[in-house]
Amino acid sequence: MTENDAREEERPAQGQEAHDAHEAHKETGEDHLEQEAPQEDGAQVGTGSETAGVPEAAIPELVIISGMSGAGRSTAAKCLEDLGWFVVDNLPPALIPTMVELGARSQGNVARIAVVVDVRGRRFFDNLRESLADLESKNVTRRIVFLESSDEALVRRFESVRRPHPLQGDGRIVDGIDAERQLLRELRGDADLVIDTSSLNVHELRAKMDAQFAGEEEPELRATVMSFGFKYGLPVDADLVVDMRFLPNPHWVPELRPFTGLNEEVAAYVFNQPGAKEFLDRYAELLQLIAAGYRREGKRYVTIAVGCTGGKHRSVATSEKLAARLVSQGVETVVVHRDMGRE
Repeated sequence: MTENDAREEERPAQGQEAHDAHEAHKETGEDHLEQEAPQEDGAQVGTGSETAGVPEAAIPELVIISGMSGAGRSTAAKCLEDLGWFVVDNLPPALIPTMVELGARSQGNVARIAVVVDVRGRRFFDNLRESLADLESKNVTRRIVFLESSDEALVRRFESVRRPHPLQGDGRIVDGIDAERQLLRELRGDADLVIDTSSLNVHELRAKMDAQFAGEEEPELRATVMSFGFKYGLPVDADLVVDMRFLPNPHWVPELRPFTGLNEEVAAYVFNQPGAKEFLDRYAELLQLIAAGYRREGKRYVTIAVGCTGGKHRSVATSEKLAARLVSQGVETVVVHRDMGRE
């Protein structure tokens, strides 16, 4: 695992509530594994009242993610989130049964829950065994995923981001690592899956999680096809950029100028131009190749920006056609016309 790939995600400040912790986790970049800053208070989740007699079929599947700070817990959690799991970060162990009960009441809307439990909630950590026993008595299917790493790798990751270990106090990073190992020793022994990330990068860790939790289906890829006008600037979130300015501009056809690429006559004009249909066919084939590679690398989202001069005619018509091709290939696709109507 390289130092760049293994850079840890930053955690919320002490005392923040669960929503802030969860949102901070989602916003971290893919090239970080994780980093937890010391935090005394765990996530806050409303307990509600207990409901007896919940049908067994309604009980959500549960995965508990834990392990060493800096070993990749946040990356593992994000992977499950991308696979459709409901992820709660830094939930006090005592509230895990309550979280499962709330999921059971969702009438199938929350069928799979992943909970990240770590030393940031150390005041609540002693309650974990009691919570696990409670879940077992209720026939809740649960798995424990434990992220492990060598002392050398963990020290390197903490030093690379210049952050202290959450348990080191006034000591050294290695002191915090040793204290955490002692605290988590029993949980590691109970783990259903132990992943050693000492030599893994982010993509390799995601691949291991996919192999365990994605089933036989390929990871789902979601695409955003965005039309835009070059005169308004490139979209900052574009992964791929297509330039349609090689085609004649309908702007210079008086009867087409008032309309957009959503108009059938404008679209027909664009795709009756030499090379237009051939370009669409070949680019759609190229996207199939790219999409397969993205899936192998664990990339779940792609933004394809299709541009013309003003983002009104050629880019809009092409975006609509390209999105339809992607949908026919089984890619979940959203179309956005960024600059249409801006002129």
